[in-house]
Amino acid sequence: MAQIHMTRRFILLSMLGLAALLVGCSKPAIVDGKAKVNLDGTVYTLDIVADNATRERGLGGVESLPENGGMLFVFPDSKMRAFVMRDCLIDIDIIFLDSTGRIVAMHHMPIEEAQRPDESDLQYELRLKKYSSRFSAKYAIEILGGKLETMDLKEGQLIELDTTYLESIVQ
Repeated sequence: MAQIHMTRRFILLSMLGLAALLVGCSKPAIVDGKAKVNLDGTVYTLDIVADNATRERGLGGVESLPENGGMLFVFPDSKMRAFVMRDCLIDIDIIFLDSTGRIVAMHHMPIEEAQRPDESDLQYELRLKKYSSRFSAKYAIEILGGKLETMDLKEGQLIELDTTYLESIVQ
């Protein structure tokens, strides 16, 4: 009788564990300091960028990105934002999100000519194309260039983020 009781308990606990795992798959998660974010049915593992120095550097100098990788930029406030392709070596797609995680703008950002030897930092910055959020944005997601073309994302669509955690780490 004790064996049957233990078997039932094991089955019940296994079912509860599976249910918790399934429920957890649909919610945003932070694993090893990276955000797991669902974009059009594919889970992307995004490096969280929550301080000024890392936000400024972004993907500058990065030679490649994993197929389902990228960056999640977290800002301390929500306002109009503009990104540029400073020192970027690969094409990037960007998704701007408001404070609730709704898409406010999306852009494909192709590689730009590197800073020329005779060009000042200011001249270089002024030459770079600006990609605007068009509305207030608190978050931005950068992924491998060309991915947006394969997705069915729309402005106004909600991308689930663990905003409580992200608020707690932003600088």
